[in-house]
Amino acid sequence: MKTYNKLLLLFIFLLFCEGLQAQSKPSWIWYPGDFEVWLGNKMQSRRTERGTFLPPFWKFDSHYVLIDFHKDFDLQEAEEAELYVEGQYNVKIDGKAIFGYPNRLSIPAGKHKVSLKVFSQDKVPAIFVKGKKVVSDSTWLVTYEDKEWIDQSGKASDQSGTTWLKAAQWNFDNAATPPSAYALPTVPQSPVKTEKLGKSLLVDFGRETFGFIRLHGLKGRGEVAIYYGESPEEALSIDHGETLDRLDVQFDQKKDTLTTLTKAFRYVNVQLAPGMTVDSVSMLYEYAPVKDRGSFHCSDEEINKIYDVAKYTFHLNTREFFIDGIKRDRWIWSGDAYQSFLMNYYLLYDSPTVTRTLLALRGKDPVTSHTNTIMDYTFYWFMGIQDYYLYTGDRSFVEQFYPRMKTLMDYCLSRTNKNGMLEGLAGDWVFIDWAEGLSKQGELSFEQLLFARSLETMATSAALINHQEDAVTYGEMAKKLKSAIMAKYWNKEKQALVHSSIDGKQTDNVTRYSNMFGIFFGYFNADQQQGVKKNVLLNDKVQKITTPYMRFYELEALCALGEQSYVLKEMKAYWGGMLKEGATSFWEEYDPSKKGAEHLSMYGRPFGKSLCHAWGASPLYLLGKYYLGIKPLSPAYETWEVVPELGGLKWMEGKVPTPAGEIELYCSTKEIRVKSPVGKGTLRFKSKSLPKVKGGGGLLNKGNGNYEITIIKGKDCVVKYN
Repeated sequence: MKTYNKLLLLFIFLLFCEGLQAQSKPSWIWYPGDFEVWLGNKMQSRRTERGTFLPPFWKFDSHYVLIDFHKDFDLQEAEEAELYVEGQYNVKIDGKAIFGYPNRLSIPAGKHKVSLKVFSQDKVPAIFVKGKKVVSDSTWLVTYEDKEWIDQSGKASDQSGTTWLKAAQWNFDNAATPPSAYALPTVPQSPVKTEKLGKSLLVDFGRETFGFIRLHGLKGRGEVAIYYGESPEEALSIDHGETLDRLDVQFDQKKDTLTTLTKAFRYVNVQLAPGMTVDSVSMLYEYAPVKDRGSFHCSDEEINKIYDVAKYTFHLNTREFFIDGIKRDRWIWSGDAYQSFLMNYYLLYDSPTVTRTLLALRGKDPVTSHTNTIMDYTFYWFMGIQDYYLYTGDRSFVEQFYPRMKTLMDYCLSRTNKNGMLEGLAGDWVFIDWAEGLSKQGELSFEQLLFARSLETMATSAALINHQEDAVTYGEMAKKLKSAIMAKYWNKEKQALVHSSIDGKQTDNVTRYSNMFGIFFGYFNADQQQGVKKNVLLNDKVQKITTPYMRFYELEALCALGEQSYVLKEMKAYWGGMLKEGATSFWEEYDPSKKGAEHLSMYGRPFGKSLCHAWGASPLYLLGKYYLGIKPLSPAYETWEVVPELGGLKWMEGKVPTPAGEIELYCSTKEIRVKSPVGKGTLRFKSKSLPKVKGGGGLLNKGNGNYEITIIKGKDCVVKYN
């Protein structure tokens, strides 16, 4: 009887599993990375300046135009499945072609192979199959290689060597909305003020924004000129405003009209031809439908304001991808994106935007130039994958795209000099930062540090997917390069890495860049860290950094050295300085010595500066990782630590997202409260006397006033300390 019951339970379980399989949700599927490349090309081709198309200056790759999809099924009963395809297609069942372009598939009971070949030049070849068990999902296999041969038995077979990958999918789970129809949502918004200035309407939307302009009740014949501005000065500058639209209107009756291309603006200057009228102006705000999961709030209202504006800045620059700025360039720059990835982990925790951006940046083989043509931006791409795995634990992404990592690293290694280092060659842009007088000659210590970190990424990625030979090779390369960096660039007298080496000799120049990266890369010993802190990071004689881009790393290095009090003051001075200048989003660059309209100029143009730049949102990352003090120690927060640092604040509270939910923290000068839904956490803090603990996994005295407590998953931990 007991045996019978066990068999009955097993039978019920198998039926349950079959039911789950039958309920599998269909999705549009395509070749991995192709949708991201296609969408990236489409988005990056939207930039205009003064109404003229301005394309990127790097190579565009394309999706594969002919893709083979297949999957083997074992059906208990015959079924019919609906079929939708993006492109021309051929369908085979068990190698036998089906006549015409069927929109339904009839599959008999038993074991069968369903195959489709799809061609599409203008969009990504994709399929959507909806049946009971025959559904399109990531278990299908895809290839762009045509290696189907007829064997001696007359049956179709795949020649050895064909590369089959698991199909890619996202959230396109409706047959009526294929990947080619993807668009961001919009919502109507009204201006806060409209002012008539002669023949113009100056419309103010209250803060930096992004979207389409709608003209209500437009009537007349002639040209409507729309001048966009992140400032009133820019909107009113007919000759020098960066973006504009000109509409040819022939309306004898009142009509509403909508611009066809999104723009960034706060102010819009609408000019009508003589005899034309318009009732009002509004906009459609375009946004990425992502939600905040992280948060930060504290006792300092200026810091709260900085956090809120940073959050808004980040949302504006989170679109189909993480882009640099919404006015210009509206492109996917790897250096900008890398910082956005880090901010994302502390605010949105949105993996699809990270992976889309990584894939669009990488493109296809063969590799013929550095990412965005910039040497350092290639290395940020590698580092982005390392961080992505740490924060998400997504091993499958690394496994699937490791071949593209390897071919990109092969390109880098092919360009090393006799010393095994990289320096700018023909076609390379060595960027580092926007800084006057910054030398790009010779072997730059900064580039070698990023190169070493990228080799470490290759080693850990190879080990992760059991490519042990690669792991050893890349690990040895990284170790050798790190040793060469310290030997070539470390100056004992200056207690810092010098900026460059030319003809085998150290230059005298010391800059902040390689030294601050050496701190949070963990490449310095304790004495070297203190030397860099004193002689570089806290030394006003070393050239200062004026871009939020590199202030990000400078302040991170200082936080890593325990200088949260100093960094808090710097945040208030730098980002608070932009707020005092009227910023409603954070800028591409801020120099407190400039006044008035001087803040708007850059690149030799009066309004060339972006007043909404993703890299300006770095307080999101700094406050989450170095004040709340929460970070993963192993992938997907399997183990993690929280080291709260008030840095002069009276109290702070916030959330940091993880795969399983949010880690919550409250910290004041007398109390710490932590709650986590994930992994094994360790709370580290200082107290002058023995703290009182409730709900933790045991208090450990580490000496010198340092204590540790294990955070138990799902349980509140409350610490009273002083």
